[in-house]
Amino acid sequence: MQKPITAIIVGAGHRALIYASYALEHPDELKILGVADPDPIRRKHAASIFGFGEDCCFESAEALAEKPQLADAVINGTMDSQHVATSIPLLRRGYHMLLEKPFAVNEEEMRLLLETAKETDRKVMICHVLRYAPFYADIKRRLLSGEIGDIINMQLTEHVSYHHLAVSYIRGKWGNEEACGAPMLLAKCCHDMDLIMWLKSGIAPRQVASFGSDFQFDPSKKPAGAGKRCLVDCSIEENCLYSAKKHYIDHPDRWSFYVWDCLENLENPTIEDKIQSLKTDNIHGRCVWDCNHTVVDHQSVMLNFEDGSTATLNMIGGASKAERNIHILGTKGEIKGVFDDSIYTVRKIDTPSEKGYTEETVDLGIGGDKSGMTGSHGGGDLLLVEDFVRVLRGQEPSISCTGIQDSMLGHLAVFRAEEARKTGSVRPL
Repeated sequence: MQKPITAIIVGAGHRALIYASYALEHPDELKILGVADPDPIRRKHAASIFGFGEDCCFESAEALAEKPQLADAVINGTMDSQHVATSIPLLRRGYHMLLEKPFAVNEEEMRLLLETAKETDRKVMICHVLRYAPFYADIKRRLLSGEIGDIINMQLTEHVSYHHLAVSYIRGKWGNEEACGAPMLLAKCCHDMDLIMWLKSGIAPRQVASFGSDFQFDPSKKPAGAGKRCLVDCSIEENCLYSAKKHYIDHPDRWSFYVWDCLENLENPTIEDKIQSLKTDNIHGRCVWDCNHTVVDHQSVMLNFEDGSTATLNMIGGASKAERNIHILGTKGEIKGVFDDSIYTVRKIDTPSEKGYTEETVDLGIGGDKSGMTGSHGGGDLLLVEDFVRVLRGQEPSISCTGIQDSMLGHLAVFRAEEARKTGSVRPL
């Protein structure tokens, strides 16, 4: 029986702790030995969860890299703009890596990381968790079987809920591209762009076009009577769909891991503590029209592939209900489904029949982008970690697994789409 793979958490935020939680359910496969994070509260929290001592707590990835190699791998959940800077010294120290997406925020960084992974001969798996969700993995198997023929066109949509948009991409860490380093398409939709590339089985796009803007939250559209903070100086808060009170006090647990991170120093913050934070220094207490927000709230991407097929991705922020849809049309049939319902339909051309097609509906009975330690991204999070362990053990990975080189296409398409959007041009890949 093989020993468990050992790992150290780098950046002990929400995402890294979800991946690391695999060790709690499967201690015979993965063991967490330490943490590197500048926040002493988060270091202490990780140590209490996984049972290691203070001697295995480090203030930074660089401090960890200065030590002799302590584990087989690292789980890198740092912020987007820190991914490459924290990864390179750890790869050179000898660690394999599970790296949160997006793995780079520009093409130069992307190629530097690719070169370093190749030079060090380290395995780097990118956290494209939607590939691992049973919904998309099942669709991939149907495509590989050839039953709908060659892909002619793919249509993907991502409807980002109004409360997710507000907490992450307006008020939150990813609301300002200059500060976080990533545009909305990269921070939110590199999942979806990766799905397109993965489902196309490595056939690269040759042209990319894109359109999008900040339609709703341009400061010039700020309503009369709105203030700077919802609970301080806003006269329209009671009727505003984006009231911080409605989002975070009336629903204090919905996005707790983002909204209340400023209260991590309090063991059990009260509602009064939370209200006071929204009134003072909590970034989520700000008016959505007064957040120094610079990213788009909707964007459309069009892709023309080398084999002549095409694809579109539409991201729309502010939807009443979060939902991802997919429709793939092939030369023999089509696949159409809703990720959040975990249901898809396969239709095949059937010329003798009255309808002209046969139809099969598949209900995986899982549900989509659930929250919680084990259920997010339709079950994909921990299936990704399971595959990472298999890869490091030299075992056969799932169909969802590809190397970092294959993850490059999705990121490169995002970079080109942003160039196309900003210049009003069609960009070659």
